[in-house]
Amino acid sequence: MSSWIRWHGPAMARLWGFCWLVVGFWRAAFACPTSCKCSASRIWCSDPSPGIVAFPRLEPNSVDPENITEIFIANQKRLEIINEDDVEAYVGLRNLTIVDSGLKFVAHKAFLKNSNLQHINFTRNKLTSLSRKHFRHLDLSELILVGNPFTCSCDIMWIKTLQEAKSSPDTQDLYCLNESSKNIPLANLQIPNCGLPSANLAAPNLTVEEGKSITLSCSVAGDPVPNMYWDVGNLVSKHMNETSHTQGSLRITNISSDDSGKQISCVAENLVGEDQDSVNLTVHFAPTITFLESPTSDHHWCIPFTVKGNPKPALQWFYNGAILNESKYICTKIHVTNHTEYHGCLQLDNPTHMNNGDYTLIAKNEYGKDEKQISAHFMGWPGIDDGANPNYPDVIYEDYGTAANDIGDTTNRSNEIPSTDVTDKTGREHLSVYAVVVIASVVGFCLLVMLFLLKLARHSKFGMKEKCQLMPQVD
Repeated sequence: MSSWIRWHGPAMARLWGFCWLVVGFWRAAFACPTSCKCSASRIWCSDPSPGIVAFPRLEPNSVDPENITEIFIANQKRLEIINEDDVEAYVGLRNLTIVDSGLKFVAHKAFLKNSNLQHINFTRNKLTSLSRKHFRHLDLSELILVGNPFTCSCDIMWIKTLQEAKSSPDTQDLYCLNESSKNIPLANLQIPNCGLPSANLAAPNLTVEEGKSITLSCSVAGDPVPNMYWDVGNLVSKHMNETSHTQGSLRITNISSDDSGKQISCVAENLVGEDQDSVNLTVHFAPTITFLESPTSDHHWCIPFTVKGNPKPALQWFYNGAILNESKYICTKIHVTNHTEYHGCLQLDNPTHMNNGDYTLIAKNEYGKDEKQISAHFMGWPGIDDGANPNYPDVIYEDYGTAANDIGDTTNRSNEIPSTDVTDKTGREHLSVYAVVVIASVVGFCLLVMLFLLKLARHSKFGMKEKCQLMPQVD
């Protein structure tokens, strides 16, 4: 029995785990190219013999390439090219190192699908030129290019610009070969007619009403002559652009309120780098109450709502058709603001059956208004387990002159009067009623006891006299 437990208990689980680990390593190693080693997240190829002649690729049905985060290649003199589809399977790749190898060419779209790349090290290879288009979409924290025989040309001026833009004092010691095959520090390189471009966006007032249209114009300049394009992000509104050499326009029609706050950029790009000019779009539109639900209870009771509108709408609550006078016990709270969208609630502190009823929210600005209504039930009436009393009072506030709430000031206390303390007022009324009932009951009970005792005493007195009259007299 002890033997069975020994082989079917924790020891067996550990044995199976070890077996699966061995199988995993064997499977990964079997899928690796020659001269490389692989794990679940890393590939490293450093054995120069026999070496690799192409970028390492995992065999089908092997380790998932999406889980590879680091590729390290060294001493591979026959590795000369990174093609467009060599790296695309490694979408989780963060670190790429190719050092002391024969790399001469990198395809323009080689890293198109590797948006997670952060560190690239191409130290001591055979690169003579390298375009910034390889890396323009990447958020690199490190690009090391030391020890490559770059040719002095406008094609590598972007590397100099990148070095100059770095705030870190640790710059790389980079050189290029001029026409005389002389090493020139990249920091001293001067190439005629080779500079950064410029973009100038001529925009009218970009505050526009929903449904209207607008046209933006842009001009670019530079040498080499830059390409121009528009970066509109995830613009919802219909748009179209026209470009002619260094001039361009962008037409946006039937502008949607969803585009308020979005950025529109005109971009100029050439070999050396890029420049852009941007504007923010502001859309004015009437309020919309997109969400209004029945009250929920947490620390306080809350009637949740979401309102969209620009300019920011003023909010006003109504209770059973009458203006709701807010106080410290019942007030509007905005919890989250997302540009033109406001998430909040009408907060009630310890509401009673007196607060049951219909609550209407009205949101209003200069472009229009919206309103929605919900029915709220906080508790049953005294003596009733559940269910609202259909005869609840229509008005629980004396002052109907309270100003509407603006979202910028979520609690209006400008007209606080004693009658707005609904909770305390209701509690005092209930206490008074209960006190009167108790006192009346006690007094009534006492009167009944007194009457009973008086009646009993009278009957006892008459009985004794009668008895005395019936007794015979003794001579």
